[in-house]
Amino acid sequence: MAEIKERHSRSLLALSEADMKKLAESRVLVAGCGGLGGNIIEYLARMGTGALTVVDGDVFEESNLNRQILSTSENIGHKKAMAAAERVKEIDPSIKVTPVCEFLTEDNAGSLMENADLVIDALDNASSRLVLEDAAADAGLAIVHGAICAWDMQVMLVPPGSGLLHQLYPEDYAPSSKASLPVTPAACAAIEASVAIQYLLGQHTALDQNMLIGSLKDMSFDIIKFGEK
Repeated sequence: MAEIKERHSRSLLALSEADMKKLAESRVLVAGCGGLGGNIIEYLARMGTGALTVVDGDVFEESNLNRQILSTSENIGHKKAMAAAERVKEIDPSIKVTPVCEFLTEDNAGSLMENADLVIDALDNASSRLVLEDAAADAGLAIVHGAICAWDMQVMLVPPGSGLLHQLYPEDYAPSSKASLPVTPAACAAIEASVAIQYLLGQHTALDQNMLIGSLKDMSFDIIKFGEK
């Protein structure tokens, strides 16, 4: 117990022991272990989140090295979910981490959410996000959504059954660019992780059905309201 308290001593200056205990009992599904997901997993592990299921069927390639914190020259060709699990164990061996080396699909999404308290969207395509939202609605789970492109980002808490991602991503949606920088996923992931922590602790988050949009290029940020509470 002394080791755990020392590990989280700085967090305890901002959160209560009850908060830390609640996080230690929380179970989170992170869909995607790339640019966004790698950073989100890092932050949740350092916060002492009790159980993480990390899902990604991809392997690292050289183009990932500019922005994916889990990617190194040594693990090119290795599975992203396994690298995420190894990283979590290096940070905090007490965390239960389950790597799933599969892409999220309609067939496995529901089972992946069993026993989860929250789902985090760190995916990189619209079709998978819609599958994630449908499965989360069936499971009665909220989603912390995040997306990036070049300097730009967006983050929102999506309540179960709200259909907000279907509003954002119509069937004919196509990204305007695949540009990626190292700073944007880190910044977006920090906001996603912050929203996730607030949600898990039962605290109010300003991004509940409200989408933060921002650009690191001109440091402009705004909130788009999707729902009134």
